[in-house]
Amino acid sequence: MPARHKRMEFTWITIIASLCMGIGAVLVFVYAAKKNYFHNIEDTKYQVFWSDFEESSVTPREERKDGEEKKQQ
Repeated sequence: MPARHKRMEFTWITIIASLCMGIGAVLVFVYAAKKNYFHNIEDTKYQVFWSDFEESSVTPREERKDGEEKKQQ
């Protein structure tokens, strides 16, 4: 089989694979929309925001050589 035919075969395989992945993504989106997974996005946004805010407001701890934790001042 000439190299040209192998390249064309590989091209068609990649095109078909990308179409399958695109169709799969669309199907997952439609499924999620029908199951109402996008119902209240704002609430989720604020849950993530406040959890990140609480983690960043905690004072960092520094570990001493003997393994005990010591609060940084």
